[in-house]
Amino acid sequence: MPVYVALLCAVNVGATGRLPMAELKAICEGLNFSNVETYIQSGNVVFSSAETEATVERRLDEALAKKFGKKPGVMIRSRKELQKIVEEAPFPHAKPNFLLVTFLPEAAPKNALDNMAAPDGEEAKVAGREIYVHYPIGSGKSKLKLKALNAGTSRNLNTVRKLAEMAAAMEDRG
Repeated sequence: MPVYVALLCAVNVGATGRLPMAELKAICEGLNFSNVETYIQSGNVVFSSAETEATVERRLDEALAKKFGKKPGVMIRSRKELQKIVEEAPFPHAKPNFLLVTFLPEAAPKNALDNMAAPDGEEAKVAGREIYVHYPIGSGKSKLKLKALNAGTSRNLNTVRKLAEMAAAMEDRG
């Protein structure tokens, strides 16, 4: 059975979108996803499902819409996709917690990096449905302006690695 990683947008960020991970796990189990495991409080969940990626994404987004009153946005990736994202991460000089991967619902447009304002030396690279951004001073202090990031949800490389490891372990357990 395929293993998926769901990355939720705007969950447990600021004062909105509060969702305890135990509740996220229960929602996923209620959708009949198997082996559900969450990771940290920012809306990351790993699970198995015989359904397609598109079906899983739609069902989870709809279930979360019932809780929040609107769809928060769910990005689904397979274990293999996450592993590739980790392996192909650019900017080898970047600290993993200063390299963020923004997961997008579809491939970034060819002009995604046009008009990027990077006053603090930020670097960005588009790779399909992801945009990697190195924030030399950290993302919290950065004044980066890149409109293409608005459509997705970001995780630092440490988190992406951990999610890939969790998915691989789940896949290995069968």
